[in-house]
Amino acid sequence: MTKTKVGIFGGSFDPIHFGHLNSMETVAERLGLDKIKAIPNFRGPLRPQTQGATAEQRLEMCRIGAGELGDLVEVDDVEIKREGVSYTIDTLKSLEKSEPDAQFYLIIGLDQFNKFGEWKEFDEILKRVDLVVTSRPGLEFPYSVERFPAAVRSLVDDFDGRQALLENGRNIHFVQLQDIEASATEIRKKIRLEQDVQHLVPLAVSEYIRENRLYESVAKNIGDFQKFTLFCAHHLKEKGGITVRAFDLTNIEAPTEFTLIASGTSTRHATSIAESLVKEIKKEYGIWPQSIEGVSEGRWIVIDYGSLIVHSFYDFVRGEYRLENLWKAGKELEI
Repeated sequence: MTKTKVGIFGGSFDPIHFGHLNSMETVAERLGLDKIKAIPNFRGPLRPQTQGATAEQRLEMCRIGAGELGDLVEVDDVEIKREGVSYTIDTLKSLEKSEPDAQFYLIIGLDQFNKFGEWKEFDEILKRVDLVVTSRPGLEFPYSVERFPAAVRSLVDDFDGRQALLENGRNIHFVQLQDIEASATEIRKKIRLEQDVQHLVPLAVSEYIRENRLYESVAKNIGDFQKFTLFCAHHLKEKGGITVRAFDLTNIEAPTEFTLIASGTSTRHATSIAESLVKEIKKEYGIWPQSIEGVSEGRWIVIDYGSLIVHSFYDFVRGEYRLENLWKAGKELEI
């Protein structure tokens, strides 16, 4: 009996965009998939909480956007119904029960493949699916097994540059996409700045975002950004932040009006004070950051609250970049 070839495409879809649709359509065509299950997560294990749409709104946007591909894509709410942190291995086990005659292909971007060893039970995942790795702008496919993530390298039996055969008989397929410069982070940022995004998301999704006022600036919750900056500075100092400095940049050309910089004694400490600040702001102001980057490494964490950007460094790395030199023409705030 021939098994149904089913692609699995997970993510936050915050919001779904043309890059997602291009990836699903291209992979289905290249590998001859019968359908693709688009699965919005409830909360990704490797993604910090940021200001955005609710799980139900992301699900609805996914359904609206997937309609562009007709019957090819089936949107599945299995992870949103389950709630909690969304682990792929749990979703696979659930899908295997509901579709016992399916052969699954897990579709991920090259950026995720590069840290695949961090996924829960990644080796068990590779026993249950063929992995499909799609290109990402600015990143190159591995040209040898030595370029694979260390955790995956030992599982590879053969590699011809386009497909890797694993020791368990499964495959890793590398699929080159037509580059579409669309990222959910950039789309949310453009919307906060009241810029047009209709070239990045389907029209119906754009209308849904506008009607539900998604991704608007957090400024209305914060009000006085100088007061907010000092609030953040005091919290970082209380948590042991080193050389905490705050700057008013409103009189110079800069990507933000206020900025704050602090150091941790280690990467773990830098991450800890950053995460503590995010929680304290949520408690006091009721908002998550618009974006947060660098948490997993802890060397340089950037927390974006629109008119305030917070930098939490491992102190050794801070010394290399000397960001304060960029802000000399600004006004340093007294903490």
